[in-house]
Amino acid sequence: MELNINTKLGPYLLAGVLMVFFSSGSSQRLDDKYLQCLLKNSNATKSEFVFTQQHTKYSSVLQSSTINLRYSTSKTPKPLAIITPLTYSHVQSAVLCSQTFKFRIRIRSGGHDYAGLSYTSHDQSPFVVLDLKELRSVTIQSGKNTAWVESGATNGELYYWVSKESKNLGFPAGFGPTVGIGGHISGGGFGSMVRKYGLAADNIVDAKIIDVKGRILDRKSMGEDLFWAIRGGGGGSFGVVVAWKVNLVFVPEKVTVFSLFKTLEQGGSNLFNKWQHVGHGLSQDLFIRVIIQPVQVGNGKRTVEFIFNSMFLGSVDQLMKTVSNSFPELGLQGKDCSEMSWIESVLYFANYPRGESVNVLKDRKPEPKSYFNGKSDYVKDPIREESLKEIWKWCLEGERPILIMEPHGGKMNEIEETRIPYPHRKGYLYNIQYFEKWEDGSIEASEKHISWMKRIYENMTPYVSKNPRGAYVNYRDLDLGSNGNANNTSYLKAMQWGNKYFRGNFRRLAMVKGKVDPQNFFHFEQSIPPLL
Repeated sequence: MELNINTKLGPYLLAGVLMVFFSSGSSQRLDDKYLQCLLKNSNATKSEFVFTQQHTKYSSVLQSSTINLRYSTSKTPKPLAIITPLTYSHVQSAVLCSQTFKFRIRIRSGGHDYAGLSYTSHDQSPFVVLDLKELRSVTIQSGKNTAWVESGATNGELYYWVSKESKNLGFPAGFGPTVGIGGHISGGGFGSMVRKYGLAADNIVDAKIIDVKGRILDRKSMGEDLFWAIRGGGGGSFGVVVAWKVNLVFVPEKVTVFSLFKTLEQGGSNLFNKWQHVGHGLSQDLFIRVIIQPVQVGNGKRTVEFIFNSMFLGSVDQLMKTVSNSFPELGLQGKDCSEMSWIESVLYFANYPRGESVNVLKDRKPEPKSYFNGKSDYVKDPIREESLKEIWKWCLEGERPILIMEPHGGKMNEIEETRIPYPHRKGYLYNIQYFEKWEDGSIEASEKHISWMKRIYENMTPYVSKNPRGAYVNYRDLDLGSNGNANNTSYLKAMQWGNKYFRGNFRRLAMVKGKVDPQNFFHFEQSIPPLL
């Protein structure tokens, strides 16, 4: 069955409306004219999809997919309303009415934006949140190895329905099953099959976007420039992507996974050093990432643990032959490995208990909330052994940091850096995610953890990519720089962060922005600026 998308835009909304006024209290009240504007030409009542600050469900809806508690405090700027569209016409109304009333829109699909930019604002502009969680259908196109998935669906929901269609079909996206598809694909989408099939965004063949004029456009009607920009150029800059047509990929009936644990004392650093040299050059069917973290070893002492976390598209026997030929130093044995279906491997990487039903992937159960911080880097040359020793010391200075090293190579080497906005292709060995969670919500605790991450990021400067230093937009980092307000957004200023995410592709992204949203309505702290 094909995805049925209503592309009819109702009569244009009223041009003349009254100005919005706000109460002087902590909450802000929307003018009824804005609500009337949203409901015009709609069969729904506002209670079904519009939650103002006075609505009894406002807080629960706002918190439903707020993942990072750093952006959920009493001082965090809150949206004037949360709009949870049930139809595409609701999205159209939100875009057009918000322009009329001079509100900004924050677009949320899963709420995993590292800087909270899908549900809050750091520039104090009045804004509403467009939460796409009700637009979550997945429609498999039988016999075509494609599917339409709406942006409010999660990775897990897409994986689940694809696996129900065929045990030999999968989709190469990320490890987090609760991550929203919309934001994930918009930034690239990095997962366990990246070396075989590339990023999630590399496997998009069509999309539906609602632009600044309220039109629903597909690939043909939006044009190739805009279609290029939305696949990896970061979400929220060009319009509201409401659905993606994805290319499904072949997976064998059985894959093999393993997690091999080594401490410093067990030779973990030496193994990591070897991985630096071979991880990107292994068979495309083999993905081995390394997760590095401090652990307690007794008597109050800590050491560094290295987890070689892997999936192989094939059997245990095939894996053992591959590893023995290309990475024998790993010391992998058959007993370290487990065969399972690809959909079961999704649960494995998400740390669900062994034996958990795959049905959990469609339950949309939110993950536990926490305070966290993250940054990213890319490595083009192996880090020397002597320098690695310093890095492990820095890890031990943190309380609960995690460094996740994910290999490139394989298919990533074959894709030109200009094919989509994600530019980190041939010549990149691996990327690094610096990540730390904490439970204490005090200012002092947050400053302590944020300070540690800034220090290690600064210390890593000699060992990572340069001119510019690379970063991954899906690990959004406002320390790299941010825009001014919408009327004071400078392309030259934005280059300080834009070139890190997109390298030479940033200029083309800004030119596309200037063409499709010249007035910069879809603006936020790291939105693409219009280059006119």
